[in-house]
Order: sequence, then C-alpha cells, then structure tokens
Amino acid sequence: MSRAPRSEEAKRNWGSDDSQTNILHVDMDAFFVSVELLTRPDLVGKPVAVGGQERGVIAAASYEARAYGINSAMPVAQAKRLCPHLIIISPDHRKYADVSARIMQILDDVTPRVEPISVDEAFLDVSGARKIFGSPVQIAKHIRRTIREQENVPASIGIASSKHVAKIASAHAKPDGYLLIPHDQTLNFLHGLPVGALWGVGPVSRDKLERKGVRTIGDLAALGEHRLRRLLGDAAGTQLYALAMGHDPRQVTPDVVEKSISREQTFFDPIMSRSDAERMLLHLSDDVARRLRAADFVSWTIGIKVRSAEDFSTISRSVTLGAPTDLTHEIYDTARRLLDEVDLPAGGLRLIGVKAENLARPSDGVQIQIGDDGRRGKAELAMDLVRMKFGGASLKRGSLIGEDDDPRSLS
Repeated sequence: MSRAPRSEEAKRNWGSDDSQTNILHVDMDAFFVSVELLTRPDLVGKPVAVGGQERGVIAAASYEARAYGINSAMPVAQAKRLCPHLIIISPDHRKYADVSARIMQILDDVTPRVEPISVDEAFLDVSGARKIFGSPVQIAKHIRRTIREQENVPASIGIASSKHVAKIASAHAKPDGYLLIPHDQTLNFLHGLPVGALWGVGPVSRDKLERKGVRTIGDLAALGEHRLRRLLGDAAGTQLYALAMGHDPRQVTPDVVEKSISREQTFFDPIMSRSDAERMLLHLSDDVARRLRAADFVSWTIGIKVRSAEDFSTISRSVTLGAPTDLTHEIYDTARRLLDEVDLPAGGLRLIGVKAENLARPSDGVQIQIGDDGRRGKAELAMDLVRMKFGGASLKRGSLIGEDDDPRSLS
C-alpha cells in the first residue's frame, strides 16, 4: 500500500465515463492484518499490527491502528509508544503467500494481462475482458465482490487510463472501495493532489520542490519541463513533467510475455483410462477457451502435455489449425486427436495439460472457417456470462454434468 500523500477532495465522484479507462490497480487493504483477522475475529475493530518483536518493524497496520499514526516500516517500539494497547501479531508469510496466490488467480480469471507488483497489489489491462465482464467499472465491482466472497478480505481498486493514475486512484479509494477517473478528468484529478502523490517524488524531491513553492502536482506542471529538468536533472525532470501532464505510456506487463494460454492438472492418483483422460481434456479445453475469449485472443496452435505416473516422463504434441479458434469444441477435438497419438502408459497419467499457442486478435484479419455461422461462438459467450454472474460451477457441459473437480487432483 502506498503511503504517498492523499487529498480528501480527490475522493469525490469524478464522473461515470469509463470508456477509455482500461487500466485497473487492485490493492488489498491492510492485507497482512486482514488475513490474520480471518482466524482472529475477536480482534476486528481493535488496533492491530503485524510485525516483529520490540526491535522489529511494523509490516502492516489496521485502520484502527493507523488512527494513532502507526504505519508500515515504523519501528515496533515507536508504534507501542503511540498506542500502548496495540496488538502485535507475528507475521506468517506462508499464509499470506497462499491467500495472495488465490487472489492473483481471481485476477487471472478475468484477464491474463495481470502485472503483480507485490504480494498484495497488481495492475490489470481489461481491454480484452470487456465483452465478457462488461465495462471497467463492472469488472472492478466483479473483482472486489469475488475476492470478498472467496477470501473474505477487502480490496480497493483504481480505474483510469494509465498505470500512474490508476495507482493514485486506488489509494484514494481506500478503504474497501473503488474510484474511477475518466480519461477527460485526468488532469483535474492530478493537479489538485499534493506533489508528493506523484509517482517518483520522494521526501528529498518533495522538500526541494516545496522550497520552490511547488506544493501540488498542478504547481509542478506549471513550472514546465525545462525548469523541472534544471531543478531535478534531465531524466527526473522529463519523467515527472510527463506524469504531471497525465502521460504514462507504460503498458501492463505480465510476468511472462503472453505467447500462450494453458491449463494443466496434476493428480494424486493417476488417470488410468482413456475415457477419463478425455473427460479431463474437455474440462481443460473449456477453461482454455474461456480464457482466450476473456483475453480477446484466438489460437492457431493447440497442444497437449501428458506425464507418465510410472517414470514421470513428459510427452507433448501440438498441431497448427487451418483457421484460429477460441471455441471449446474445436480445441477439445484437436486435443483428443493429439491424445490418440499417445500410447497411455500402463501406470497411468500423473498430469494432463492443454495449451493454446500462436495467439492472434480476432480483429487482426484472421480467416474464419467457411460455414461457421457463429452460433457456437455466441453460445459459448452466453455460457461465459452465466458463469461470470453465478460462478464457475453454475454451468457445465452435458458430458461433465454430475462430475465435481476430480478428487485426485493436486491443483
């Protein structure tokens, strides 16, 4: 969570036009404390902090503790002086990592364009998720609701046309809210904020600027790029002026460049029969197809991966299609044909995976197969919408009805 200065005025309603605001910054509220309170409900509403012992520092503080002036990175001894009845909980990083992984999966289920920044925050580019999940505001509401329902921890979200503005907006959405900054309100929002809210302005730069009478981002913008470069140096001056004018060309960059979308399943007990393997292929193909549609991609190449339960050897097969697809039945039919090329080991399969590679945009002039009237595509989009509204388990294909997640699965 950012500790940059905030402005109460900036928390107001800036408008409802989210047509050009595809960037979301998701930031969990007092994350470590929120996770601890899941198993310590008796501490809700009390000043609580996660941190080390007397010679350690505060890692996170509840909002009740922050009312006493306690914040992250503060020495525990100082925090105890500010609030003698502060409750200190020793950190459990394994627990936080587990909850974080599940939250990041929730984000990844919306769009693969997720850039984690830390264990409790991430940027999303939702431009490709609109046709399934709706507008950026609807997507933000869906994310907050899903995180609350599945993990019972609060999240705040900033919605804007750039990473810089979305991050500032999420700080002003706290606690447990969202804030939309329409594209045409970017400068109005930025220029009233304290100069220290600008990404890259630390205490030293802030003091230097304030000595020059620069107290708001608007004051900084008014100086002009030339004067800022003289004051702060060429690189810093150029960057801060651009940010102050709302210019931030940085893209949301996932950990891995998006070249494929895949899904695989590992099993405690091996898959022994071809029919069970094909059922798992259908389940995985359905998930991969849904992710393709959510990310606004089609795939030219479909692949499978299977791992022997006997010697853990891995076999991969792939094929390039005559036309790209994002449809479950086409991905599944291809994956099943690839599986037919593999002799199942006597000891069964420990892992099965499906991958869509060689991705393209549907709008990139890709050729659609002759005779495809689009009915299957519309049906699958309709299924996506039902799953979004009522949950992933609310709708299953006929051949999967009656089947829960395989009890043998490890993941």
